[in-house]
Amino acid sequence: MSLDTLSLWDISPPVQPGAPVFPGDTPYQQHWSAQIGPGCPVNVSRITLSPHVGAHADAPLHYDPAGRAVGALDLAPYLGRCRVIHAIGVRPLIFWQHLAHATQGLPPRVLVRTYARAPVDRWDPQLAAFAPETVERLADAGVVLIGIDTASIDPADSKALASHQVIRRRQLRVLENLVLDDVPEGDYELIALPLKLTTADASPVRAVLRALPS
Repeated sequence: MSLDTLSLWDISPPVQPGAPVFPGDTPYQQHWSAQIGPGCPVNVSRITLSPHVGAHADAPLHYDPAGRAVGALDLAPYLGRCRVIHAIGVRPLIFWQHLAHATQGLPPRVLVRTYARAPVDRWDPQLAAFAPETVERLADAGVVLIGIDTASIDPADSKALASHQVIRRRQLRVLENLVLDDVPEGDYELIALPLKLTTADASPVRAVLRALPS
């Protein structure tokens, strides 16, 4: 199968000034340390950002004070067969019945689309999130990674972070802030490797889906 634009879906939002972040988190900023001109042959920038800007992988350190940093995680969960399931418009919590139509023979990775069009340019305080019992059932089904097209697998105002605590206990991995607007339901290959940030609580990813060989 040829690797062309028809077989790849880029499911990462743009990372740029104005990219939405949780209120109080560090926004993306870029400045030039050097620019091409007389005596300077290159452009070199410096960036400041939260590792939760854009599509990203949370590490256990994000929700567990004794958890591992993202650079210490096994990469295997972030690469391989996955299923995209639509639960468009479901708010505030995704329960099993919203996914049940597509749960037969689940692969190890599940990504859930909740937006008709993801709000890549604004913060959404009413984001959809997983009910913790849904995460438990996915883990029971052998799922090792869950992903969502919102900024969190828990409600934006949650303090208990019940779904994060389920993935801590069940040792699942998570991707947040995906863009699944143009992705039909079905099975794909996921490629979403985090950076080897040895002390960080999360990492940006360039998440893509690739069509499976027919």
